[in-house]
Amino acid sequence: MSDYSNLDGDVQRISRIDAVPLILSMVKQSTGMRFAAIARVTTEKWVACAVDDSIDFGLQPGGELVLDTTICNEIRDHRQPVIFRNVKEDPVYSTHHTPRMYQLESYVSIPIVRANGEFFGTLCAIDSQPAEFDENATRKTLELFAQLIAVQLDMQEAQAQIEAALARETETGRLREQFIAVLGHDLRSPLTAISMSAELLQTKLTVGRDRELATSIKQSSGRMSSLIEDVLDFSRGRLGGGIPVRRVMTDQLAYALNAVIDEVASTRQASTMHRELVLPEQSFCDAGRMGQLLSNLLVNAVSHGEPGSPIKIAATVEDNHVILSVTNQGNTIAQELMPLLFHPFTRSEAGGRGEGLGLGLYIASQIAKSHDGTLSVSSTEESGTSFVARFPNQMEKS
Repeated sequence: MSDYSNLDGDVQRISRIDAVPLILSMVKQSTGMRFAAIARVTTEKWVACAVDDSIDFGLQPGGELVLDTTICNEIRDHRQPVIFRNVKEDPVYSTHHTPRMYQLESYVSIPIVRANGEFFGTLCAIDSQPAEFDENATRKTLELFAQLIAVQLDMQEAQAQIEAALARETETGRLREQFIAVLGHDLRSPLTAISMSAELLQTKLTVGRDRELATSIKQSSGRMSSLIEDVLDFSRGRLGGGIPVRRVMTDQLAYALNAVIDEVASTRQASTMHRELVLPEQSFCDAGRMGQLLSNLLVNAVSHGEPGSPIKIAATVEDNHVILSVTNQGNTIAQELMPLLFHPFTRSEAGGRGEGLGLGLYIASQIAKSHDGTLSVSSTEESGTSFVARFPNQMEKS
């Protein structure tokens, strides 16, 4: 239900329309009557929202009339204007109870209907004396005033909705940041403690079986740490403003890529890595994030590639763009699965057999995007499956 059912609020809304005093003054001038008002009319109440009174009728904004004693109650049902300049000459209202009760000789009331069809109330004028005016012209003028009031009410509601939506969005953004921060802290802290404890046990234990258990705990905590980082990056990418990168001119890109290749090769001893890195001395990138991108591509290649087949890593610069590719042999990727590869949580849909949450390629693509670049894939029986990241090796010119 609209908050326009709040009568106190309706009085305030009408008071916020700057044109209302001028409209009421123009109504009095157009009709020659000495009292003009905007009334909110519901199924239960008649409430004055704005008043211009030169006859001491006795109503102020917020004042009420008994609904059944008003003609506006009838207008609420039929939604047609009611106009009479001299009640004694009017065939309908000469015997009506309202003019007799309030001693009215002349009367104009125009319905105010909002764009959604809701009947708000009336724009009305009254006098204890007969009035002289062009009924047709006055009716058209007052109908325009009523439409103007309805439009202003609609605009107020639209503005209120926009402000509420902005407030919700601001609160949502704040909650997103809190969620990411809490997720990182609350998951990382106990995991760090587990990893450090396992490392300490490794140095203290002498029995082979016990040392193996400590090593297993440390390796498991390492895998969990990687999963948590993936979830955090996913949260930043989907809930926040994207995966953050800090692009600077750096000489560390080649070092970061070689370190990742060595690390993956040492933990995945069944895979052979062939690398060919020809990079400039300075690259405009976040070297750590590019290492993460390569790590995700290599883990994917190991998991989905043909066991024993070499994995080729190449990095070079073409047309002032860094080109980083990872190629493996194995079953080709079906064309219908290509669009799914960079979506989160689609590892099983792509027929993967690797570990993880299926976020690796999504995160890699987001890192490329944060570098103003792209990540693409091709897969053929002849060439194998190749993922290619490409990003500009320079700052954008302003």
